[in-house]
Amino acid sequence: MAVDRIVRGDARTVLNRLPRESVHLGITSPPYNVGIRYAGYSDDRSYAEYRRWLKGVWRALYRALVPGGRFALNIAPTSIKNFRPIHHDLARDVTDVGFTLRAEILWYKQTMGRRTAWGSWKSPSNPHVIPSWEYVLVFSKGPMRLEGDRANADITAKEFQSFSDAFWHIPPERNRRGHPAPFPDELIRRLVKFYSYRGNVIVDMFGGTGTVAAVARRTGRHYLSIDSSREYSELALARVRSASPEPGAPIVPIPAQVLEVPGGSGPGSALRRREKETRRQLPHRMAQ
Repeated sequence: MAVDRIVRGDARTVLNRLPRESVHLGITSPPYNVGIRYAGYSDDRSYAEYRRWLKGVWRALYRALVPGGRFALNIAPTSIKNFRPIHHDLARDVTDVGFTLRAEILWYKQTMGRRTAWGSWKSPSNPHVIPSWEYVLVFSKGPMRLEGDRANADITAKEFQSFSDAFWHIPPERNRRGHPAPFPDELIRRLVKFYSYRGNVIVDMFGGTGTVAAVARRTGRHYLSIDSSREYSELALARVRSASPEPGAPIVPIPAQVLEVPGGSGPGSALRRREKETRRQLPHRMAQ
């Protein structure tokens, strides 16, 4: 499995085909399992099944990371009525795999806008707190240091001072490009520059429309973007093709097409199996 690819396939299957200790930084935001309408993915597993599935992905990433490699997980608490501290649960699952939790970055999005879900207006009887932030949990594998040539560190002194403050005020992405929950480029740019060197390999296991891959190419990193949706993968390929390297950044290749990797057991695979079965039965149902 070569890098500098946009891959359509199951996250765990693709990660397990990578050479051991070949990735320097993983960045992702997984599906939240709250019924969001993703293309090519069923976002409605039981909570226990959902966590077991993701834990298999975290284990596959751990195998692929170099010693000292990092993993940045963007996650937010979900639901007001049936609140789940998903950021705590997933942090526990990731550390169970062997990772060390290194940092909690508070991504302040300020997306409150016009609000109506107060719970109880001007009353302590049942007020709701609406999160205007998400977490970026940063983990590492093994040693705290990531080895690399200091000449390939492209972060400025001003950026380093700013990014080392764990309160990141970054507006959300407004251009969704057909995806329900895209990253803003600035969030990924900060993570890439703060936690990796030029020439490192950056992976997004739930790559969506390719924000991580596009930012990686612009900043002179190698990339691998994985998603179960053909639609998102084609959009990701288009974004990478339009991502011009920054001044001084090495030129990273652009793939000719989306790479298809069969197999896998994730929710996206289950959805595709159900769709295939529906298509197979359709003539019979029409005949009835």
